[in-house]
Amino acid sequence: MILFMAELKEKYGDHSDVYGKIAREVKRGNLISVSHGIYETDRNTDGRYLAGCIYGPSYLSFEFALAEYDLIPEAVYSFTSATFSKNKRKFYKNEFGNFSYRDIPRDAYPFGYRLRQEGEYTCQMASPEKALCDKLYIMPPVRSVRDIKYMLFENLRIEEIDFLNLSMDDILYFAPLYHCNNLTYLSKFIEREVLP
Repeated sequence: MILFMAELKEKYGDHSDVYGKIAREVKRGNLISVSHGIYETDRNTDGRYLAGCIYGPSYLSFEFALAEYDLIPEAVYSFTSATFSKNKRKFYKNEFGNFSYRDIPRDAYPFGYRLRQEGEYTCQMASPEKALCDKLYIMPPVRSVRDIKYMLFENLRIEEIDFLNLSMDDILYFAPLYHCNNLTYLSKFIEREVLP
């Protein structure tokens, strides 16, 4: 169970030294520090359910989501999340894993992610289409449709059949919200070569 400092202060309010009590619970292993003022009671909790608490608003995206959907072949060992208007990348490391956060444009942020629930835990994760758009946004800019195809199928090593199974309508809706070359050329590729 995720516990915030305010909840712990209330829970241990009858102790004369609340912070001392929290420190003792951490030392005993009853509380595991997630980040400043956030604790977890179960050390087996999947880090995906902690990512949104550590830094937000955010949702899981980029490499983590692409790997979850089996769109990229690489194993991903970091919980990668999208944010907006933070103006800097953030990294956290704790017992549950490595967590990284990176901005996408404010206009693109509110769309294309879903709430996932497992028991009392929830997380927000990009759809496959949104995770792909987020990833392409942070990659070096391309200058042609040929370049974006190379980026998709060679650099990211997405299988063409998997790409074609994505919702092209969703991608075409998301792409203009990023205002960047990579998504502009992705739209052109879809419109010229995939949809006709």
